[in-house]
Amino acid sequence: KETAKIMAQFQLENERMNVKEEMMNDALIDAFDNDELEEEAEDVTQQVLAELGVEMDSQMVGLNAPNKTPATELSLAEQDAIGDDLKARLNAL
Repeated sequence: KETAKIMAQFQLENERMNVKEEMMNDALIDAFDNDELEEEAEDVTQQVLAELGVEMDSQMVGLNAPNKTPATELSLAEQDAIGDDLKARLNAL
């Protein structure tokens, strides 16, 4: 009988703890998960950046993007010229 009474008390306290935990989780979600707050923060950030002149969109409109990739390899004629130059230097030593 004593064990059954202790188990019943334990279950009751466990349920109370679960209810309190759910209430605290709901309160924290309501306090910190606010979309309106995020939108307000984004608006303030954009206003500050605009005041500082960091509007990149308008600055990048007139820029020309490169139309071809830079050459990274030498042509055969350039390679031959460099090879001939190196050979001449080695022979001069």
